[in-house]
Amino acid sequence: MNKGLKIGIEILLAALICLLVWLTVKSVQKPVKFNNELKARSEVGIQRLKDIRTLQVAFKSVNGRFSPSVDSLKMFYENGKMDIVMQIGSHDDSLAVANTEAIKKAVQKANPRLRGADLNAKLSEAYLDAYKAGQKVVFSTVTEIPVKDTLFHNRPDFCIDSLAFIPFSGKQRTEMESTVKMVSGVQVPLFEARMPYKALCKGMDNQLRINKDAECRDQNKYEGLQVGSITAPNNNAGNWE
Repeated sequence: MNKGLKIGIEILLAALICLLVWLTVKSVQKPVKFNNELKARSEVGIQRLKDIRTLQVAFKSVNGRFSPSVDSLKMFYENGKMDIVMQIGSHDDSLAVANTEAIKKAVQKANPRLRGADLNAKLSEAYLDAYKAGQKVVFSTVTEIPVKDTLFHNRPDFCIDSLAFIPFSGKQRTEMESTVKMVSGVQVPLFEARMPYKALCKGMDNQLRINKDAECRDQNKYEGLQVGSITAPNNNAGNWE
């Protein structure tokens, strides 16, 4: 074998080795890159599902049931109102406690026939009048305020419109259902909101996404992100928790 041919073969073999090494590294890095991207996308999706859960809990506190759609949650956020319990004064303030007890005794003495809710309403009125007059008192009062002034007001990046869509999906809508289910003889409101990986992973390696779905099914898990459940009460937990 002449020297030139030998050198040519050695160069070809070196190139083939480099190609094999590159293909091997790429095949190893491919799922790592997929998992890192899925983790980043899931963090965005999880935050949206947490926000949906917060709104659902508030919606239920007002309406006694969960909302069936993100659109009605948006309407609730923009136009709804909810009761907020406010604490006036401190139980550590002995003067406030003494004044409160004195007012209570005076109201009960002046209204001996009042009971339950009627008595509580009268007491709240008396406490509030005393507070406005400058007296130290300690009591709780219920105030009705707009939902948007209560929820997410410390989140400048919060966008109510984004909750309707699965991130990175090209505007595919967040899936949501609600129901009322009989559990141990009691009617229990339930809801669930879902973001399937098929939508969340749009544009990513489809075969690796299919593998991820198969892995979830093998583990009897939902193929995506989910909060709440319409099958059985789960304290509105997310499947990432």
